[in-house]
Amino acid sequence: MSDEPDEVEETDTEAEAAEEEVTDTETEEQDEVEAEGLQDGDFIRLAYTARTVEDDNLVDTTDEDVAEEEGVADQGTFEPRVIVLGEGHLFPQVEDDIRGKEVGDEGSVVVAGEDAFGEYDEEQVRTVSADKIDEDDRYPGARIQIDGEQGVLETIIGGRARVDFNHPLAGEDIEYDYEILEEVDGDLEQAKGLLGMFLDLDLEMWVETDEVEETRVEEPEEDDEDAEPETVTETVEKRTLYVESTPQLSMNQQWMMQKQQIAQQVIDLTDIDRILIQEILDGGGMGMGMGGMMGGMGGGGGVPDDVDIEEALEEADIDADEIADEL
Repeated sequence: MSDEPDEVEETDTEAEAAEEEVTDTETEEQDEVEAEGLQDGDFIRLAYTARTVEDDNLVDTTDEDVAEEEGVADQGTFEPRVIVLGEGHLFPQVEDDIRGKEVGDEGSVVVAGEDAFGEYDEEQVRTVSADKIDEDDRYPGARIQIDGEQGVLETIIGGRARVDFNHPLAGEDIEYDYEILEEVDGDLEQAKGLLGMFLDLDLEMWVETDEVEETRVEEPEEDDEDAEPETVTETVEKRTLYVESTPQLSMNQQWMMQKQQIAQQVIDLTDIDRILIQEILDGGGMGMGMGGMMGGMGGGGGVPDDVDIEEALEEADIDADEIADEL
């Protein structure tokens, strides 16, 4: 009699274990099904157009024809963009809709105003001194910046101005229509896509595998109390993204303000180890300046080693300080 309860207990435990095993198997199978299709970390080329739901105003597009129709074709490059799922390159609601889909699929998502550009806040409409606004911008509808904040001038009366500091699309529901064009493979194409998305520039770039010397400090073994850290230099291979610099890149506000963050994201999301920006100078337009001056004085395009520069300047009646100021 005393053994019967133990047998019942053991049977119940085995049943529970079997039930848990079935549940775990079902969960794994469900996870496998859910993991099908596009997932976080995938690079995709996406075509999309976003408009406000209420007024059908254009917010953003990758379609050149749409940009032409809306009269904004001169405001950037309009072509499908490369994004990485899960990296916040799109609103979360749009990313959620894309996950699990395949290349060639299309979709339409409405992002509520509070999840897009925030709710409209009446307290963000404030009165400021008109002296803070440039005279050329003192008209209703002007986009202005005051104390680091962007706003729209509503009215200006006397020395006071009413400015709306809400985002222009605050409170607006946004509808995204999209098509998944392709998955993007290869570190070069992925890097091109990311930089194109961030900077809206078509840059010349290529990838090479370089041998680079790296120095690291090697700590001594714990049982060797007298040993000191040793500096070790070794040669390692690095996947290097070379980018040809352009005036547009040098003046790009996004690049100037966030180049480190942009470069880090490219390195983190691809097989690129480092990025080198190359400025190519071909010598064009370099005929003026000190070289021209010395050529004119010496007649031979250079200064012999035995010529005293200060003495030559005095003989030519040239003020060295004036030259320095011009340079």
